[in-house]
Amino acid sequence: MLISAIVDSRFQHHRVTLATGAKSHSLDIAPRASGLGSAANGGELLCLAMATCYCNDIYREAAKRGIEVIGVEVQANAEFESEGAPAKRLSYRVTVRANAPEASIRELIVHTDNVAEVQNTLRQGLPVTLESFSAVSGDAAATAARPRPR
Repeated sequence: MLISAIVDSRFQHHRVTLATGAKSHSLDIAPRASGLGSAANGGELLCLAMATCYCNDIYREAAKRGIEVIGVEVQANAEFESEGAPAKRLSYRVTVRANAPEASIRELIVHTDNVAEVQNTLRQGLPVTLESFSAVSGDAAATAARPRPR
């Protein structure tokens, strides 16, 4: 299964399109106050990926166990020391409310930590590869940057 994210960014325009297989949807993220780039930074989105993955997986794993989950709250944190440096610490906290004995909820929480795909990918330390790139210069770049008339 291929999962992708596309960011289309230019002055006062920031569009995010997410896809899993053939199913796609957009995510609203405003441009920065300067009009260039995203109001959300990559570290925040990394935390969002961890929190969203874990939250969705709690519901998935609970359904397998017949546990009715009433609510999930996940707070993910990343500590960075400087620009260009990798995170020095990634962590998250979770609260799960469910109609089940506390011991069953605790087991669900620990089990889900072991099967959460984003967390497991980060723990594995998978290499990231720049597969291709395009560089546009001169008049073509200026034309592409100019807002379209409405």
